[in-house]
Amino acid sequence: MTERRNKIDIIYDILRVTNDKGGKILPTHLLYKSNLSHQRMKGYVEELKQKRLIDEVKEDTKTFFVITDDGRKFLQQYHQLKEFTEAFGL
Repeated sequence: MTERRNKIDIIYDILRVTNDKGGKILPTHLLYKSNLSHQRMKGYVEELKQKRLIDEVKEDTKTFFVITDDGRKFLQQYHQLKEFTEAFGL
């Protein structure tokens, strides 16, 4: 059985996927890669925008989500925390 992701893991996944796509991603790509329903993704994206971890930008007729510097810092520090806890088997 797979383990359910908690909120922090979902936020990490959203930011990681965005970062891995060169720092910006189309909403539909984020939807598929984050493995969330449309409604849940929208809620997380709104929260991340409020916390300034991602921005929403429009280029021509397309909308993209772009990771911010604070979003990258979150990724780095979360990754360090995850490595630290795994080193102790937690």
